[in-house]
Amino acid sequence: MPRRADHLARRRQLADALLRLAASQGLEAVSLRHVAAEAGVSTGMVQHYFRTKDEMMLFALDVVMRNAEERIGAVIAAAGRTLSPAELVRTLMIEILPLDETRRLEGHVILAFLAYAAVKPQIADGLHRDADQLRSFVGDQIRAAQATAGTAPRIDPGHAATALLALVDGLGIQLLGRHFSPDEAVAALDAHLDLLFGAPTGR
Repeated sequence: MPRRADHLARRRQLADALLRLAASQGLEAVSLRHVAAEAGVSTGMVQHYFRTKDEMMLFALDVVMRNAEERIGAVIAAAGRTLSPAELVRTLMIEILPLDETRRLEGHVILAFLAYAAVKPQIADGLHRDADQLRSFVGDQIRAAQATAGTAPRIDPGHAATALLALVDGLGIQLLGRHFSPDEAVAALDAHLDLLFGAPTGR
């Protein structure tokens, strides 16, 4: 078990180095050699853990996703109760938005991955799969909220989930460009969620 833990810790260290480089220079400028220099290890060590650049980047993307999942889990646990569908969706969207330096770094990395994935089908497949799962989950929460309200749906849950995620993506890009402040972005998100769920989402 310790050897496996060390192996995972080293892979995580290299992935973190890749994330820093991707955020500052873009993925096209990243190489195994650059990641080794950023992590303070030899190129041979990087090659020991990752055979190719694509393999390393897929692992780094997974690290970004796991970081977000861990933050979301911590928020849910801190609530000390079961969140309503509206509250759960808001928690997810808040953690996606680049509202602090950690999430700004992740936001830059995701944008870099999207550009890189345009010519890398293997990476594109992973991004599509993650996006589809998120859209499906959000749609299910909207459907659950409609059922709880006991009224006829005002909008198709799948379409509503697609529109919400598109809004958050747009707000994220504006935040990365520093066109909006975090408070302005959150206010816009909350206004949309209030319209979508028909009541304040709890904040």
